[in-house]
Amino acid sequence: MRKQIAAANWKMNLTLQQGEQLLEDIISLPHQLNENQEAVFAVPAPYLMMAQQKLRGKEYLSVAAQNCYSKKSGAYTGEISVDMLSSIGVYYVVLGHSERREYFNESNSFLADKINICLLNNITPIFCCGEPLEIREAGTQNEYVAKQLQESLYHLNADQLLKIVIAYEPIWAIGTGKTASSAQAQEMHAAIRKQLESKYGKETAECISILYGGSVKGSNAAEIFVQPDVDGGLVGGASLVAEEFVAIMNALKK
Repeated sequence: MRKQIAAANWKMNLTLQQGEQLLEDIISLPHQLNENQEAVFAVPAPYLMMAQQKLRGKEYLSVAAQNCYSKKSGAYTGEISVDMLSSIGVYYVVLGHSERREYFNESNSFLADKINICLLNNITPIFCCGEPLEIREAGTQNEYVAKQLQESLYHLNADQLLKIVIAYEPIWAIGTGKTASSAQAQEMHAAIRKQLESKYGKETAECISILYGGSVKGSNAAEIFVQPDVDGGLVGGASLVAEEFVAIMNALKK
């Protein structure tokens, strides 16, 4: 079975003290993860080392950065390099979130550069893709997402692709309270896997974890995660509430 992942994206939220308390609360609540499951916490950059310390020695709990830059080092004030992440033991990074694409104009080709430098440094990208409302309403979401995959990932060989986690996020369902139905989520996840299969073959495509990101909550996680091509979630608002996120963790496929 593909790895099942509950990824928390804290975005630009919480003070250091609030973040510490949230992690302590999550650790203290009953949760059951096995070797095929993982909870990943994408925390703001100033809290990466704190999160590393809090989760050290905790089975199946990992830390992710919310972004990194496409260059190894240099005069890029305010950016974070993969070497910096590696040096503090962070080996996941969220790339291409819809907010980065929209607010910071990150292109598919720019994200391809970020993917490359992560893989060269043994950092696992959680690569986000997904369509805005107007694309969904036009019924062209499959083609839209296929282009994102093609322009950011298809230069990779199969072995490299196996080191990627994909997160499908219907942009119209992020922070809106709207959620794609479990059938809609499955339909898009299956379409993404089919796209990967057409390029890399069925065996490779079947090994890629694809997460759903769009207003996942404790109350709907199990219904979404049970879908055959959904391998967990990239969770925003609900990841800021300990009880909610633990319920999501516990909803992962066994």
